[in-house]
This record gives sequence, C-alpha cells and structure tokens, in this order.
Amino acid sequence: MKLSPRDMALAALFAALAAVAAMLSRFFITPYVPFSLVPFVVMLAGGLLGARVAALSMLVYVLLGLAGLPVFETAPFGGPAYLLKPTFGFLLGFIGGAWVTGALAPKQKDPGVARLFLAMAAGLAVIYLIGLPYLYVILNFYLGQTFSALQVLKIGFFPFIGFDLLKAVLAAVLARLVYRRLHGFSSESAGRSG
Repeated sequence: MKLSPRDMALAALFAALAAVAAMLSRFFITPYVPFSLVPFVVMLAGGLLGARVAALSMLVYVLLGLAGLPVFETAPFGGPAYLLKPTFGFLLGFIGGAWVTGALAPKQKDPGVARLFLAMAAGLAVIYLIGLPYLYVILNFYLGQTFSALQVLKIGFFPFIGFDLLKAVLAAVLARLVYRRLHGFSSESAGRSG
C-alpha cells in the first residue's frame, strides 16, 4: 500500500486525535464500556480521509496503545494486556468502522449531510458488530462471568447507541463543512453557478 506524505500525515493526525478523544473520555467511565468520544473521530476520519487512510489512522492508534503508550480510555491505558479487556473489540471495530465509513462516504465536492450520515452509521454498525461479540467472549470465557447476549446488549449497546448516532450526525455535519471549506463552496457560489 503506497501512501503519500500527505496520507501519512493525515493518518498520524487522526491517530493523535483518537488518543486525545480517548483521554478526554476517561472522565465518562462506566463499569464495562466507557462513554467514548473516539467513535466521533473514527467517523470523521472515514468521512474525510477515505477508507484506506482512515483505517490506517485507527490501526496506528491501536498499535500505539498495544505498544504500551497510555492512549486507551480505561486502565491500564495501553500495553498488550489490553487484548484481554472486554472493550478491546471496540478498538478493533474502530479500524473496520473507519474503513467502511470511508468506503461509503460520498466523494463529491459538496456531499449531503444525509449521505455522510448513512456512511457513518454503517461504520458505527461495524464497530458494534466487532465490539459486542468480543465483549461477550471476554466476559463469559476469559473473565468467567455469565452474561447472556441480551445482557451484553444492555451494557454495551443500548446505553450508547443514541449518543453514537448523535456523534454520527455531528461528524457528518462537520465533515460536510470541511468539504465545503476545502472546495471553496458556498451558497453564494452555488447561486452564481446555477
């Protein structure tokens, strides 16, 4: 996979933004799954960077944490032991979610918020499709606790999906504003060209 210096810089920037979002999220910890600002960064990366660079940015973020840097949301905040945390599946989901969002996000100069939101909602679905089964497996088979699938949904999905959909809306609006700014698009120029 050949990357331009710009792609590498953007991937590094969004990996750093994910780390900052995770550190800010430490103020909103719940027992099993933290309220996280990282999905916002994941969806924004997908919406702005495209599939490949967005997924790379989240991969860099996860690898930095596994290497021991304290960039994750809950203690021990990093290191290979994090693989056995119930929430690690959501970190893997961030990689897939960024890729799916980037693959589905419109590539035109002025994408609509609705289309961006749908791409981000699809990426969000991937995060949950990877994170929830991982949560179930670690809780039941590694930690030896007994959690049904419904109980896993109650602790890892229902309390968060509303907030995550709100983050998707906000990320779609912000991504559209960035697109419009980068391409010099305004309602005035749209009126002149029409």
